[in-house]
Amino acid sequence: MGKLIYSSIMSVDGFTVDAAGHFNWSAPDEVLHAFVNEVSRPLGTYLYGRRMYGVMSVWQTLDTADEPAVMADYQAIWRAADKIVYSSTLTEPSTPRTRIEPFFDADAVWALKQSTDADISIGGPGIAAHAIRAGLVDEYQLFVSPIAVGGGTPFFPSDARVPSPFSTTAASRPGPSTSVTLLLVSAKVSRAAGRSGSDEAAPVRRQIRAGGVRRLRTGCEAVTRCGR
Repeated sequence: MGKLIYSSIMSVDGFTVDAAGHFNWSAPDEVLHAFVNEVSRPLGTYLYGRRMYGVMSVWQTLDTADEPAVMADYQAIWRAADKIVYSSTLTEPSTPRTRIEPFFDADAVWALKQSTDADISIGGPGIAAHAIRAGLVDEYQLFVSPIAVGGGTPFFPSDARVPSPFSTTAASRPGPSTSVTLLLVSAKVSRAAGRSGSDEAAPVRRQIRAGGVRRLRTGCEAVTRCGR
C-alpha cells in the first residue's frame, strides 16, 4: 500500500506562498534540489489542483540543457510519474501520463493508495486540504525555509488536525547561503479520521506558528521541532 505524502517548501511561520502570491523566497539551491530529487524519486503519482498543475507542468517542456544537472534529474523524475489533476474547468491535460478528474474523490484516492506499492504525492494547499480533512495523508514533508513572510497561503488549512499519535523527524540540509530543515510528520491515519479527529489530536498549524519552531540560525543550521 502506498503512502500519501503532502510535501512543500514553507516559511518558518507556516506559509507556502506569501500575501502577494510570491514563493521565489523558497527557490531551492542545488544542494536542496538534489535532496528533493531523492525524496521524490520513489513517487509513482502526483495529485494536483489546477493551479499547481499549471506551475509544475513546465517540467514537461523545460529546456534544461544549460541548467544544473539536478534540474534535468528532477525533470526525468517528474515526467516518469503519473499525474491526476482535479479541475472542473480543464478538459484536456497538457502533459503525458495525466488524467483530469472533475473533483477530489476521497474514496478514489483511498483505493489508489491500496492498489499501488509506490508512494503518492499531493501538491498544493488547496487540494491537500481535502485529503487532510478526509484523513488520507500519511506523511507531511515540510521543507522549512529560514524566512518569515507574515501571511499568505498556509501549509495547513485553518481547521487542520493531524490525528494523534504522530511522530516527527527533523533533518537539517544546509546550502551555500541558507539552511532548510526537512520536518517529517508521520500520522497514523484511518478513514475514520478527518475533520472531527480525536480529542487528543494536535492542531499542527497552530503549533508551528505559535512556538513549534524552537531554534533557527540562517546560514549554518536549522533545528525545527513540531509538537512538543
